[in-house]
Amino acid sequence: MLRRMYDWVMGLAASKHAPLSLFAVSFAESSFFPIPPDVMLAPMVLAKPEKAWRYALLCTIASVLGALLGYAIGYFLRDFGLFMMAKLGHPTSLAQLQCWSDHNWLWFILGKGLTPIPFKLVTIASGILLYSLPIFIAACVVTRGARFFLVAFVVKKFGPAMMPIVERRLALFAGLLIALLVIGLTASHFLGGGGQGGACGA
Repeated sequence: MLRRMYDWVMGLAASKHAPLSLFAVSFAESSFFPIPPDVMLAPMVLAKPEKAWRYALLCTIASVLGALLGYAIGYFLRDFGLFMMAKLGHPTSLAQLQCWSDHNWLWFILGKGLTPIPFKLVTIASGILLYSLPIFIAACVVTRGARFFLVAFVVKKFGPAMMPIVERRLALFAGLLIALLVIGLTASHFLGGGGQGGACGA
C-alpha cells in the first residue's frame, strides 16, 4: 500500500495538473487544511528539477493568499477562529492570546512559518489579535518563501542522488516523516502556549 501511495504521489507530481494541485494544497494549508505542501513540492521538484524555483514561488504565493484567508477567519469570525484553535490544543481566550502576543509576535510568525507546525494557527491568531496586516503579509512572504525555496533547493541539489536510497528504504523514510509531523504538532502545543506553565498560563 505504501508503494502504491508513493507511486501515485510521484505520478501526480509529474502530471499536467500538479501545479494546480500544489497551489490548492499550499493555499488551504495556511488556513484550514492539515497537510503541508512540502509533501507535493518535493516530488514535483524531483520530477521536474528545472521548474524548482517556479514551484517554490507558486507555493509561496498560494500560501500567503491562504494566510490572508486564515487572518480573515480570525478577524471577522473571531469565535470560530478561537474554536478552531481550541480544537488544536491552543489558548481559547482572547486574554491568553493577547498575553501570548506580547512576546514579539513578528518573530513568532517568522519562526513558526519555517517549521512543520501548522501555519494556520499563526494566521488565525493574527486575525483574532488584529495584528498589523501589512507586517503580517510581509512576514508571511519572508518565512514561507524561505521555507519553500529552501525545500526546492535541497531537493533540486541532492534529491536525484538520494532517490535510489529513498526508494529502497521507503518505509523508514515514511516513518521519519510521520515522526517529524508528530514532533511539530507536539511542539506547537507547548511552544504556542497550550501548556499550563509560563507567563501566559491560564
